[in-house]
Amino acid sequence: MKRAVFLAFGTALCAVPLVLPVQLQAATAAPKAAAKAAPKATYRAPRNNFGQPNLGDFWTNATITSESRPAGLGSRLVYRPDEVAKLEGEVATEVLTGNAPTDPNAPPPTKGGEAPPAGLRPQFAGAAGVVGGYNRGWIDPGAAVMRVGGEPRTSFLTTPDGRPPARKASATTVAPARGGGGGGGGGGEGSNFVGPVDNPEQRPLAERCIISFGRNAGPPLLPNGFYNNNYRIAQSRDAVAIEAEMVHDTRIVRLNAKHRTDGVRPYFGDSIGHWEGETLVVETTNIPQAQAYSGSWQNLTITEKFTRVANNRLLYQYIINDPTMWDAPWGGEYEFAALPQGQHVEEYACHEGNYALGNILAGARADEAAARTRAAR
Repeated sequence: MKRAVFLAFGTALCAVPLVLPVQLQAATAAPKAAAKAAPKATYRAPRNNFGQPNLGDFWTNATITSESRPAGLGSRLVYRPDEVAKLEGEVATEVLTGNAPTDPNAPPPTKGGEAPPAGLRPQFAGAAGVVGGYNRGWIDPGAAVMRVGGEPRTSFLTTPDGRPPARKASATTVAPARGGGGGGGGGGEGSNFVGPVDNPEQRPLAERCIISFGRNAGPPLLPNGFYNNNYRIAQSRDAVAIEAEMVHDTRIVRLNAKHRTDGVRPYFGDSIGHWEGETLVVETTNIPQAQAYSGSWQNLTITEKFTRVANNRLLYQYIINDPTMWDAPWGGEYEFAALPQGQHVEEYACHEGNYALGNILAGARADEAAARTRAAR
């Protein structure tokens, strides 16, 4: 729940939040503290004024669990208690050491940036190093292993090895167009930020503050590994709005509707939904190339299921289907935790102080002028 200022150091984008987050707060600790979710058969979500299961609340999916299973865990879906204690203990230590005072007399960063702080987990090196290089306290990537039905999961993906399946031999993988919102849990403020600098339109979508870093707004909905992994779900009779705090993205799900047939591929795709008992089922097609997922976009269909399984828990499941890319559908699941009472989605003022874009382009023009000068000698 932060606002950000952007500064440019060479071609790196640095976001400096103006509001200090509460570290290890209930928003991230909720998965650890929550009791095992009640079985779907015994829990019935409260109804809204339209008689629908009420999903409307403020949620977070911040977690130290990754979408793909770490190497070496094989087919293990669940962590052992000692492994959970170790992982979550490392986060607590990381926060303490990462918040040590910065030496005011330290020299400026070297070209290309400094090495990540000692002991920082590799998956967060980009957050601490690229996102402004500020202390660990300024990021909020999550503090707990993700629980599903009380089980501490080793990954979101529920494939046998917790990783995307092999593609067909005939599959053609197309890289996303330049921009944020890349697939497979990747992306982020530091990803894919090198490249053409002739015009603003050539720069990444996230750098231009158009859509979120990573896949916060989905589909599928995935935490970005940095901060602001918070959401608000609002319902009406004919639509459901899913607002992601990061870059203030909002996806509209039209209920009991048909997919568009005009060929237009809006950001976040074309989402339609319907209710199946306690579950909201959302199907998304027409996904743009800029938001390709695991190399798929043109023939990609993503089905999401939202089921409130407790007052403070929302089960989220997603299915990936592209018959030109994979032999069978596959996917994953996790649980959102309700934000603590009184906390909500804040404005993410991405453009305020966004010097990165202008400075990067100005730097490129200066390099070009210098090159012309050298050539004229």
